[in-house]
Amino acid sequence: MNLTRRTLLAASAMLLAAPRARAGEITDAAGRAITIPETVSRVFPAGPPAAILLYTLAPDLLLGWPRANRAEECAFLLPDVCRRPEVGRLTGRGNTANLESVLALKPDLILDVGSTAPTFASLAARVQEQTGIPYALLDGRFEAIASTYRLLGALTHRDAEPLASFTERTLTTIQSRVNRIPDQERPRVFYARGPRGLETGLGGSINVETIEFLGARNVAAEQRGGLATVSIEQVLVWDPQVIVTIDRDFAANVAKDPQWAQIQAVRTGRVHLSPKLPFGWVDFPPSVNRLIGLWWLAKIFYPDHFDEDIRALARDFYSRFYHVTPSDADIDGVLQGRG
Repeated sequence: MNLTRRTLLAASAMLLAAPRARAGEITDAAGRAITIPETVSRVFPAGPPAAILLYTLAPDLLLGWPRANRAEECAFLLPDVCRRPEVGRLTGRGNTANLESVLALKPDLILDVGSTAPTFASLAARVQEQTGIPYALLDGRFEAIASTYRLLGALTHRDAEPLASFTERTLTTIQSRVNRIPDQERPRVFYARGPRGLETGLGGSINVETIEFLGARNVAAEQRGGLATVSIEQVLVWDPQVIVTIDRDFAANVAKDPQWAQIQAVRTGRVHLSPKLPFGWVDFPPSVNRLIGLWWLAKIFYPDHFDEDIRALARDFYSRFYHVTPSDADIDGVLQGRG
C-alpha cells in the first residue's frame, strides 16, 4: 500500500504544488462553518459512506478508499478509480488512518458522511484544527441523501443536482406507493447479520433505515439503538415473516438448522440474501448504495404493489451512480448475492 501511495503522490506532484486559494465559507450538516478552497481536486474520505458518495458524484476527486477494493467489486466501478490505494479510515469501526498519513496525501478537503452527533462534530473540529485541512461532516441518514448531495456539490464545486433530483424522485415515488398499503400487508421483518444471523439492527439503526422507510415492521424495533446481538429464542418469539440477510453462509444454511426452521420466514421460503456488489444494497456500508436496494426490498415486502423490473432499475442505477453499465449476466450475478 505504501509503494502505491508513494507512486500516486509522485504522479500528482505538479497538482500538489498549486497554491490553495480560498473561496469562502460553507456550513456543513453539523452547523460548522467550513472554509473551502476555490479549487478542490483531492478529497480524503473519512470512511466508506463518504468514499461511496464522493465516487458517485466526482470519482476523479477521490484520493483512495478506506480499504482496497476486490476484483469482483471493481467489475462494477471505473477501473482506474477502483484501483486507487487503500488510505484507511478516520471514523467508524477499526479506524486505521492517522493524521500523518492524511497530511502526506495533501487533500484539499476531508469528507465524512454519517452521524452529525456532537461526538463526530468534535472529531471533525479536532482533525481540522490539527491538520489545517477543511473537514466537512455531512448527514448520512438515508432520507437526507438528496440534501447531502447538494451540500457535497457545493463543497466540491460540482453539479450534484442530477443525482439529488433522481434520489428525491425515487424516494417520493416509493414512499407514496407504500403509504397506500394497508397495515395488515406490512410484514414483520428480521434483519440478520453474521454467519449465525443473530446480529440485527434495533429501531432507528442506520443499518435498517431502508427496511423501516418502507413501513415494514422491524421486529427488533421495540428497543432503540444501533446493532445488537440477540438470541435465537428471541427470534423465535418474534417469528418474522421475512428475513433479510447480508451473510451468504447464513442464507445457505438457515433452512437446515432445526431452530431456525421453525420460523415462519424460513418455512415459507422468504429468506432473502441481499445483493452486495460493488456495495451492499441494504447495508454495509450505509451510503447511497442503499437506493437501489430500496426497490429490491419493496418488491420483496410488497410484491403485489411493486412490479418493476429490478434488472432494468439496477442497470439504470449503476449507470447513473457507478458510471458503469453492467451486462444482463453481471446483474444476474449481483442479484444472486455474489461477492
